Amino acid sequence: MNSDTSRETLSKWMRLAQKIRVPAGTALGIIFLLFMHPSVRSLMIGGVFTFAGALMRIWAAGHIEKRIHLARSGPYAYTRNPLYLGSFLMAFGVILAGQGYWLLPFFVLFFIGVYLPVMRAEEHDLEQAYGADFLEYAGSTPLFFPKKNKRMAKLKNTESTVRFAWPRVRINREHRNLVSLLAVEGILILRLFFPVGVFELINK
Repeated sequence: MNSDTSRETLSKWMRLAQKIRVPAGTALGIIFLLFMHPSVRSLMIGGVFTFAGALMRIWAAGHIEKRIHLARSGPYAYTRNPLYLGSFLMAFGVILAGQGYWLLPFFVLFFIGVYLPVMRAEEHDLEQAYGADFLEYAGSTPLFFPKKNKRMAKLKNTESTVRFAWPRVRINREHRNLVSLLAVEGILILRLFFPVGVFELINK
């Protein structure tokens, strides 16, 4: 397979990943829930990560205005993909809450195989839309794992800084993710009192 064919195949997968990430993630989450058996302690530990992830997504959603400007303030000053980082923390927390530790490798592989290509596809679109501004931003801000950099101090003194706004959270439909997260946490709490998971059925 030559390099041109490889790039074309990768590009097709990146676009496909954009389309399937939500339904595939939802299906995988439902399957994972079947194998979870939470405890009070695991719910508390996992809750820390899910809460942090939810806050990250809310913070990001309050700063982004899609197709209007390039988001570079708030969490975007530390990572180019705070929404996906928040999703990662939320899912990681749910797995910890349900004591599905052996599911973690599958989750990480899914995230790398699906969400990393999605990030790359979206970055291609942003580069096409914002050109040199995006390249400058990408050159100083990490793709995923956040780090402190000098850009934050610089942004505070420029007109490009966008302040957090709750209406943007609603416009970006982040409340739907919160409802889904609360539903999952509710299911785990019910499973704590009524264990009917796969392992319990097998042991009967």
